[in-house]
Amino acid sequence: MSITLARRRVIPGFGLTMGFTLLYMGLIFLVPVGAFLLYTTTMSWDTFWHAVTQRQVVASYKLSFGGSLIAATINLFFGALLAWVLVRYRFPGKRLIDALVDLPFALPTAVAGIALVTLYASTGWVGQYLELFGVRVAYTQLGVVVALTYIGLPFVVRTVQPVLEDLEAEWEEASASLGADRFTTIRRVIFPALFPALLTGYALAFARALGEYGSVVFISGNLPFRTEITPLLIVAKAEQYDYHGAAAIGTVMLVVAFAMLLVINGLQWWTSRRHG
Repeated sequence: MSITLARRRVIPGFGLTMGFTLLYMGLIFLVPVGAFLLYTTTMSWDTFWHAVTQRQVVASYKLSFGGSLIAATINLFFGALLAWVLVRYRFPGKRLIDALVDLPFALPTAVAGIALVTLYASTGWVGQYLELFGVRVAYTQLGVVVALTYIGLPFVVRTVQPVLEDLEAEWEEASASLGADRFTTIRRVIFPALFPALLTGYALAFARALGEYGSVVFISGNLPFRTEITPLLIVAKAEQYDYHGAAAIGTVMLVVAFAMLLVINGLQWWTSRRHG
């Protein structure tokens, strides 16, 4: 008992630091979200239901949630692959590529949106060649997915990369020495170790894409029923002084996103317990 207490008191001040933590979380997160939900409760059920089930709003839900899921799934595979290359191999320009991964963190989202339009518009550097094959990116739903993929990639890479660095290459060599092929080594050795980090990166990329506004607003074209995302619709409602409508749509986004993140985190917890 004394040893346990001594370990806890190596760095004193638990009560003070916990108090500051709760105060910070309350002021930054709990109070704003609580006030937001409280404001939503001032609406009648009929008003709320009418605001969140309009055809234009439902179309924006489908694009925002669907595009975020697709972008997060793309980042799950290619982000893990990029993290693997950066950790396992040495090649010229490795440090440059590793630094470029963080570019979406540093670059303002509006600048990223303009850059994507410059690249993928019908007269852009890349878009003009895609047009030859009948592929349009700018001002389409594909452009929305491209923008969401761009801003979510670093979350998967930076979540998986430290785990790969701690995963010794000797594990793979031991598996191969015991007669396991490459697929078996990936399935039985590498994947179980990476799975919690992959889920975390997926959840972060999805959450980031769901609330993205700046980079999407330029490349999407903001066409109602086609390329209009939900965050843009919320801003439009607020600019029209329809605060109840904006709050109702935001509440749906908040509840659905929280539920999906809860499921992903629950799956991660279950996986961690299963693998010890």
